[in-house]
Amino acid sequence: MTTTSDDRATLVLRPTAGWRAVDLKELWRFRDLVWALALRDVKLRYRQTALGATWVVLQPLLAAGIFSFVFGRVAGLSSGGVPYVVFAFAGLLGWNLFQGTVAKGSISLISNSSMLSKIFFPRLALPMSTVPGTVLDFVVGLGAFIVVAALKHSMPGLPFLTLPVWTVMMLCIALGVALLTSALMVTYRDVGQAVPVALQMLLYITPVAYSLDNVPSNLRFVYALNPLVGVLEGFRWALVPGYDAQLGYAAYSAVFAVAILVVGAISFARMERKFADII
Repeated sequence: MTTTSDDRATLVLRPTAGWRAVDLKELWRFRDLVWALALRDVKLRYRQTALGATWVVLQPLLAAGIFSFVFGRVAGLSSGGVPYVVFAFAGLLGWNLFQGTVAKGSISLISNSSMLSKIFFPRLALPMSTVPGTVLDFVVGLGAFIVVAALKHSMPGLPFLTLPVWTVMMLCIALGVALLTSALMVTYRDVGQAVPVALQMLLYITPVAYSLDNVPSNLRFVYALNPLVGVLEGFRWALVPGYDAQLGYAAYSAVFAVAILVVGAISFARMERKFADII
């Protein structure tokens, strides 16, 4: 049976108005594009580098060593009886997952401006394509952490099984922020200058190199309004032996993770219709 041109399905693109839901079904149809973009980013990141993927291990390891010296030796902060390098490395694993997703997702639209203006595909595929690369870095870093923890005789215990929960929570927060900032960056390029500065400031008001116990008790409630606090404390509970769980802060972080992901996705969908015209 021959198919005439009249029988072929035709896709008609029309501008939308008002709020609209995120089309996850359309994103699933373009899943091959998401994986292709993710693979391209991983290859380009380590092209023409002498050490290649070794940087994924060296960066958090060197940072953990510096934090151990500055906060453990110089400042004399407590690490709960475990080696400070293990304590700091656990916090860096969660932080790098957040920072990498936000930093790469925020510039994903600007970096692929030619695709936006010439090709039809769900724009959500661009920030989503940054997630596999950051997750890969996290997995490699986690392997390095296990080696360091074994050498320091500080292997994680049974709470390690909860690590996927904290990882998903961190990804939800990071992706929600990345969707919002990437959409805003198309119109307001100042966002591209503000995001690295904001991440640098956020690093110091988040318990990456120190624990929540080091924060004065009268300031702890205000400090814990930072949703990353509960997630990073969860990372440490899962990775550092003998670390106490902070379930109250974790519950707040979980609610925030869902809220920011929904807000980011809806805002992205609303601003998406103007991307090709503005970029």
